[in-house]
Amino acid sequence: MPSAITSVLVANRGEIARRVFATCVEMGLNTVAVYSDPDSDAPHVAAADAAVRLPGSTSAETYLRGDAIIAAARAAGADAIHPGYGFLSENAEFARAVIDAGLTWVGPPPTAITAMGSKVNAKALMKDAGVPVLGNIEPDAVTADDLPLLIKASAGGGGRGMRVVRELGELAEQVAAARREAESAFGDPTVFCEPYIERGHHIEVQVMADEHGQVWTVGERECSIQRRHQKVVEEAPAPLVERVGGDMRDRLFAAARKAVTSIGYRGAGTVEFLADETGKFFFLETNTRLQVEHPVTELTTGVDLVEWQLRVAMGEPLGDAPVAAKAGGFGHSIEVRLYAEDPAHDWQPQSGTLARIDLPATTRFGLLERPGIRVDSGVADGSEISTFYDPMLAKVISWAPDRAQAAAILARALADAEIHGVVTNRDMLVNTLREKDFLAGATDTGYLTPERVAELVKPLAGEGADLVAATVAGLAQSAGNRARARAVPGAPSGWRNLASDYQRKTYVAADGTEIVARYRFGRGGVVELPDLDGAAVSSVSPDTVVLIRDGVARRYRVSVVGDQVFVDWPGAAVTLRRAPRYVDPAAVQRPGSLLAPMPGSVIRVAVAEGDRVTAGQPLLWLEAMKMEHTVSAPSDGIVSVLAVEAGRQLAVGDVLAVISEEAEAE
Repeated sequence: MPSAITSVLVANRGEIARRVFATCVEMGLNTVAVYSDPDSDAPHVAAADAAVRLPGSTSAETYLRGDAIIAAARAAGADAIHPGYGFLSENAEFARAVIDAGLTWVGPPPTAITAMGSKVNAKALMKDAGVPVLGNIEPDAVTADDLPLLIKASAGGGGRGMRVVRELGELAEQVAAARREAESAFGDPTVFCEPYIERGHHIEVQVMADEHGQVWTVGERECSIQRRHQKVVEEAPAPLVERVGGDMRDRLFAAARKAVTSIGYRGAGTVEFLADETGKFFFLETNTRLQVEHPVTELTTGVDLVEWQLRVAMGEPLGDAPVAAKAGGFGHSIEVRLYAEDPAHDWQPQSGTLARIDLPATTRFGLLERPGIRVDSGVADGSEISTFYDPMLAKVISWAPDRAQAAAILARALADAEIHGVVTNRDMLVNTLREKDFLAGATDTGYLTPERVAELVKPLAGEGADLVAATVAGLAQSAGNRARARAVPGAPSGWRNLASDYQRKTYVAADGTEIVARYRFGRGGVVELPDLDGAAVSSVSPDTVVLIRDGVARRYRVSVVGDQVFVDWPGAAVTLRRAPRYVDPAAVQRPGSLLAPMPGSVIRVAVAEGDRVTAGQPLLWLEAMKMEHTVSAPSDGIVSVLAVEAGRQLAVGDVLAVISEEAEAE
């Protein structure tokens, strides 16, 4: 019989650890964090009552060490373990070990995890339970008639180990890559194939079940906008379900109940389906844990899912489902995942120091009583974004009475955010929330085409903003220099009794373009800006510049970190780099140098020095944040230098190879 919980250890990190702690505090429960060496100063550690170090850096050394986590719980006096999501959250062996240790497992029974742990077995069970499923195809049995198909990791999700195959000749290589990725992420290389529906809708039903046989279906969500088969935008209720209408929601809820009842489920879980435009749907998988996107369900139903996870773990009955849960929710909620990644360059993950992150929020980790913004984040100013873990910085979630308002206030909050130090997908998210097809609800799993992404990644700041930002940065830098000056600190920089040449400061934009900012301080405090027609300076300080253009005053905030300059104003931002006055010859790369686009490790090399290559040909593969990334030849030529080998650890900018023109190589 479950017993009362007094102290909860969260076997996880980042925002989900902080999310669970927030509810624990509201319930009067003590909290315990665990942390790896890179996470020693992480916000989730500071948020807990106690914290236990897991020596090591990688997931395998730390957050995947079930024995170390159970030992940490005992040492800290925790009587329950909440797994969060990812890591060991769907590991039946770990769940059994927690229970065998006399601790309360805040999750489903190990038997239910085992039943759903293999997607192949899960489909067979669901078919027997009367839930519609897509057929499985063994990789060795695939024929051309089966294409296109999707390769999936049997033991996990999150897009890892997933590949789309449209040509039979690609199958063997893609299966091998999927197996490597699955082994790295989940410790199990098993993969399978299923028919690929090009433009389907990813619909999922949130469930909550107790040990007394009662099941709540707590609304549905749509998570169709994905990159690399990982969700980027999630919302509740599902636009497809709202559009199809009829009995689609009832059919989804009935199928979800059948799925969890057939395996004796308990706790929070999600039954995922792939649906078409007509409302026909097929079972994909059951996630036997809390989902990343659970806040949109909480905000539309008023149900604190973590609270009910804990209550169910203590043996409490669910009782009657909330009215909002039965109805699919009230109002509309949209969640976006803010990542340290570069969507303009194949979604490359980024690492480095997050100098500043300021996301406008009505609440953090909690429910909303009126239209507003919720932020769930595991980072803070100064956080280090490492290569060891997922690069998600925050989940930013809106709630409003209708979908249009939910999208508008979320876009506004993101556009006004200050994020300094790493490249993010922020501008792409804002553009998505304002895009006509999104606003019309016309989104499916094929939404992020290369052509659409090319439009969505365009900077919010717009054309000409780099010159404005550089001018503002130059003025602020000048004000800072004068504020620190020992001689006549109040005098403006470069002031002359008679007119002189303009002062100049040079910056480098994100695309590598050099921008020269020109200005001149004249009599009476007037500042001349020759390159900004009609612009006047209202005020200047080292961190704020107010410009007046066409009678409209705008306030620009300036922040400097090292050689980077961040200029923010309402609705947009520009990042610049101060151009060095003198260039170190050692820093100049040889023409044709191919540089590491991200930190990571080399897992495979496909060429040797002297090989002739063509533009787009894969040269080598990197692993970063548990995902494989292909590095291809930027142009035709010969590999004159190959600077890496399998197993080599890389930093951003390390030379991988040099591709020379044939004449140069000879």
